[in-house]
Amino acid sequence: MGRTKKAYAYQINLIPEKEGGYTVLVPSLQGCVSYGGTIEDATKNAAEAIELHLENLAAHKLPIPDDNETVPIFTTLIHVTPSHV
Repeated sequence: MGRTKKAYAYQINLIPEKEGGYTVLVPSLQGCVSYGGTIEDATKNAAEAIELHLENLAAHKLPIPDDNETVPIFTTLIHVTPSHV
């Protein structure tokens, strides 16, 4: 019988770039960075980057961080114009 593979979940941060597209950071996987021209592409590319990152960790017999307990975080940008600054 085949061995069941463990599923992992990682939070990603999508950072809009001035020239367009999105840089993707994976906070739980130091050095795991990706990019995509759209949110959909960036997310898809991030999944591939995470898989490759985990394979690299396993190949070097390094521990694989488990981010399954992370609670999703929602952030937004707020513009303010203080009157005394």
